[in-house]
Amino acid sequence: MPETGASPLPQTPPAHSPLFRAEHFVWLTARVLEQRLFAYHFLNGGPDPVETALDAYRNADGGYGHALEPDLRGPVSQPLHTAHALRVLDAVGRCGGQRVERVCRYLTSVSTPDGALPTVTPAQRGYPTAPFVPVVDAPPSELLATGPVVGLLHRNEVWHAWLFRATDFCWQVVESLQLSRPDEIQAALTFLDSAPDRPRAQTTADRLGRLVRDQGLAVLDPSNRDGDAHRFPHDYARTPNSLARAWFTDDEMTRSLDFLTAEQQEDGGWPARRRQWAPTTTFESRPMATIEALQTLRAHGREVG
Repeated sequence: MPETGASPLPQTPPAHSPLFRAEHFVWLTARVLEQRLFAYHFLNGGPDPVETALDAYRNADGGYGHALEPDLRGPVSQPLHTAHALRVLDAVGRCGGQRVERVCRYLTSVSTPDGALPTVTPAQRGYPTAPFVPVVDAPPSELLATGPVVGLLHRNEVWHAWLFRATDFCWQVVESLQLSRPDEIQAALTFLDSAPDRPRAQTTADRLGRLVRDQGLAVLDPSNRDGDAHRFPHDYARTPNSLARAWFTDDEMTRSLDFLTAEQQEDGGWPARRRQWAPTTTFESRPMATIEALQTLRAHGREVG
């Protein structure tokens, strides 16, 4: 029986369209949170069910845990989980008010002495954790954790005392990057795409774009890639409005989006291009990758169904 008060759903997408196949995959495999996100983005669902599902991951300290980010298992709040929660709230237009005030209090409580965020706090010790995510007693500040959070808060015009030093940290790190890796560039982009100082962000993004090309951090011809760890132009420029879109020619973006379209697998889902260390994490990551792929294609004007 349909949920009382649920938003009316549109007609089922055309059979065998990317969206139709993805919908079947999501209902078959996804967590409740990703099911409701899929319904919100593609089936006229409302934001309330998404936020209700997200609340199951929220802790009393204002942070989020419970394997919201699949590579960190266990109940304790962590910056990576909290960044994931902010992405969800941003996606459904709920990144503000008391819920974000609580998040900022949590961020303040786990910040390093320079006012930024570690990737993982020592509270994670004793719980299953991806082997490539070290748990140490005095973790350093990381752009990977801080950049996306700061960017999303600025994007939603959130103002909190925590943001001042964290923003300064992001500028310092992003403007000094010389040798980098794709996940660090993506974190920098999330910050730069919403940083209030737009001329400074544009100048910095132009430099990072040259770095990405010079260091081969993007696969410009998918037919000549030599592994699965690389990123593609669409991984950086997820929307045409991203500063990263200027890094790539129209032909490069077209090839990248063609490749993304072709990556949809027989079961309707997209692969999760993250390091695999446990069956459950791979299983949980694929619906996330599927929603992200459909959003990217749609943002760039591709027909998904």
